[in-house]
This record gives sequence, C-alpha cells and structure tokens, in this order.
Amino acid sequence: MDEEALNTSVRKFLKKVGVTAQREIEKAVRDAAAAGKLKPGAALPATATFRIGGLDLSFEIDGEVETG
Repeated sequence: MDEEALNTSVRKFLKKVGVTAQREIEKAVRDAAAAGKLKPGAALPATATFRIGGLDLSFEIDGEVETG
C-alpha cells in the first residue's frame, strides 16, 4: 500500500466533505434565520456520520454549530 497516496486521497476527500458541509450548513442556518425559525445566538446540535464502503467502518462525530 502506498501510504502517501492514501494520505493524499483521504485529505482530498475530507476537504470536499468540509467545503460541502460548510456551504450546506451555512445555507440552512441563513434560511432558518430568515424564516424566523432560529433563536438569536442558538447553538445547534450536529452529528456527522462517516461510512467507508469496502471496510467495516462507520463512526459519528458530535458537536455544535453556534449561530452567534
């Protein structure tokens, strides 16, 4: 196995995840705020779930998205 290729591939995937997730979360928060569905300064619970096909790997990362 080529460790450098694996590392590069994982980093590329995680960058795509991060950019896409940030864009989607920010849009949803803005839309909810505009619709009056969000309390000012709310902290929103968040969970990211990862599954890797071909491996018996599934895990979650929990946290919060603070809105102000």
